[in-house]
Amino acid sequence: MTAIPSFTGDANPYGGGDPYADHRTADFPFTQYANLADRNLGAGVIAANDEFFAQRENLLVPERAEFDPEHFGHKGKIMDGWETRRRRGASAEHPWPTADDHDWALVRLGAPGVIRGIVVDTAHFRGNYPQAVSVEGASVPGSPSPEELLADDVKWTTLVPRTAVGGHAANGFSIDVEQRFTHLRVNQHPDGGIARLRVYGEVAPDPKWLEVLGTFDVVALENGGQVEDASNLFYSPATNTIQPGRSRKMDDGWETRRRRDQGNDWIRYQLVAQSQIRAIEIDTAYLKGNSAGWASVSVKDGEDGEWTVILPRTRLQPDTNHRFVLDAPAVGTHARVDIFPDGGISRLRLHGSLTEQGVAALAARHQELGG
Repeated sequence: MTAIPSFTGDANPYGGGDPYADHRTADFPFTQYANLADRNLGAGVIAANDEFFAQRENLLVPERAEFDPEHFGHKGKIMDGWETRRRRGASAEHPWPTADDHDWALVRLGAPGVIRGIVVDTAHFRGNYPQAVSVEGASVPGSPSPEELLADDVKWTTLVPRTAVGGHAANGFSIDVEQRFTHLRVNQHPDGGIARLRVYGEVAPDPKWLEVLGTFDVVALENGGQVEDASNLFYSPATNTIQPGRSRKMDDGWETRRRRDQGNDWIRYQLVAQSQIRAIEIDTAYLKGNSAGWASVSVKDGEDGEWTVILPRTRLQPDTNHRFVLDAPAVGTHARVDIFPDGGISRLRLHGSLTEQGVAALAARHQELGG
């Protein structure tokens, strides 16, 4: 685990104007991965020992935290984050919390996976942030209750050891633990507030679940697909195209800047494993004056395979879900969608099933990760 970079100490009191003007942050390399704690994937904060000032669910709100200096309630300042009351000691002679005192929240990841990085953002918590944080991970099958997760027989693995953090800062931590996790326990020492939690990593699906499904979306994020690269990310991330469900607004898809040359934009994907693709969906929902004009889809088998077009360049309509049935299954481990000349799509679906080789590779990976 490495903090890159690290922030410590109070931020200055809010002095008016843009509250993010003095927010401390950095470009963390692991943010290329999907956020496994995304509510769209089904993540949730299922329990916390204390949420006196601000509720635990705020941790996973997708938008950045907001700050209203005039917003107060019956319990005090209303903050857009998770904030606990101030801890006190046992007596007048010992009014301070002990070294072991801390508050905690249990987070269910939206999809089980290998975690590559965590961001604990204390935005707007300038003098009321925790002195330190720590994060632990566990892999528990099914849908365990908070009581089951807190039982003595659950093994928790340290992902972020107790580390000092800064106020009004995005505190980032690289994680180097090659295991599959389903839940996190986020601790703040001894108390305070955290605005947002982001957990970046790779989805590691349950092979038995995919085997039972038979035909499924082999590029979907929740099934283990991922974006490898894209030509342009000006308006929105390419990962949006493999999120669950249909897009609900324009920025819930992938949109590129306007091109002024003769090129085209593209996204390259890694499928869950080697798959047979039988049908394709390309959705341009909510992209009305800015949808892609045409699109094509190609696949390749293996890192060194050759790209083969499985859907020739085809006209797209704005705000429309397009469906294509292939004449014959296309086998591959990677896919690429090209749009012409620019614009965007909201979702890509590649419906198919795993090959025998794909089943074996996925099962071996699952076992390797402790599944």
